[in-house]
Amino acid sequence: MNTPTIPLPRSETVLWSVTDTATYLQVPAKTLYEWRYKGDGPPSHRIGRYVRYVPAEVRAWVTSR
Repeated sequence: MNTPTIPLPRSETVLWSVTDTATYLQVPAKTLYEWRYKGDGPPSHRIGRYVRYVPAEVRAWVTSR
């Protein structure tokens, strides 16, 4: 029986944590949480109990500002 191989994630497919996104935007993590609450910040996604960001969406949000 062949076991399927799981491809290694490419850097663009890895989701960013709040800390990763805050570092990229050079803002405190608390600011991201406030933006998320108000609906002002970059698009975020809840995965289970975690908040994650798609790097391409964050970059597009920055460009649109």
